[in-house]
Amino acid sequence: MIAFIDAEKDAHGVEPICRVLPIAPSTYHAEQATRADPRRLSARARRDAELRPEIRRVFDDNFGVYGVRKVWRQLGREGIYVARCTVARLMKAMGLHGIVRGKRVRTTVPDPAAHCPLDRVNRQFKAPAPNRLWVSDFTYVATWTGFVYVAFVVDAYARRIVGWRVSRTAHAGFVLDALEQAIHQRRPAKGTGLVAHSDRGSQYLAIRYTERLAEAGIEPSVGSVGDSFDNALAETINGLYKTEVIHRRGPWRSFEAVEYATLEWVDWFNNRRLLEPIGHIPPAEAEAAFYAALETPEMAA
Repeated sequence: MIAFIDAEKDAHGVEPICRVLPIAPSTYHAEQATRADPRRLSARARRDAELRPEIRRVFDDNFGVYGVRKVWRQLGREGIYVARCTVARLMKAMGLHGIVRGKRVRTTVPDPAAHCPLDRVNRQFKAPAPNRLWVSDFTYVATWTGFVYVAFVVDAYARRIVGWRVSRTAHAGFVLDALEQAIHQRRPAKGTGLVAHSDRGSQYLAIRYTERLAEAGIEPSVGSVGDSFDNALAETINGLYKTEVIHRRGPWRSFEAVEYATLEWVDWFNNRRLLEPIGHIPPAEAEAAFYAALETPEMAA
């Protein structure tokens, strides 16, 4: 209403416009005086003006996927202390909202004739340290040139993505490539009891895949029932990826566009995304804190 008066006042005058609109001329003039001298604003209005660009920055810097809770948490991590209800109010006024995950499409194609390793996880996706439990799964993305497939390997301790691969075909080789990246990056020591868990997809039961696990000294594990709960952590990461990248930024033109977007997202997810299950901190920070705690006694000695 104020903006309308600003636009039309030269042609019609403020008072005639106010006689038609449900606003008093004094209200308009008070608004104009406040614009000219921001010190006339209330303390709450001044604080809101300071917070709006910070909220917008946090929202934009995190792929535009954060809702009220995570924006509030990130502001606190940066030393900007504000009530959660204030963040909720301002985000609503600014038209900002987090994304909501949808239903996941099942991609697992089991091979009933293939030999299955034991289920060593039994739906307990927790680990006492990094490199004790990895979970793997893949999903698909529709592009203008056909489907592409994205595989992830996730370390269960801090939910860090330690291996990933994008492929034009869902063959066993591409999930093996994601595993190779994880092995190269983490270099797990043999004999530590590292378990690699997956669902009953034929790619994860392929001979090449299981032989590579054995060569690296990693114990294989496959869900015993074959439903989504048997590999819930990997399914969660797939769901976040589809919601935060694929559904929000599509349609996708090409394989290369998906690959680059996945690279960006994995870097953000590992190093900056706040995860509630690990204390509202990024996975890399959680792992760094674990190793720092191991070094503390040695430093004290």
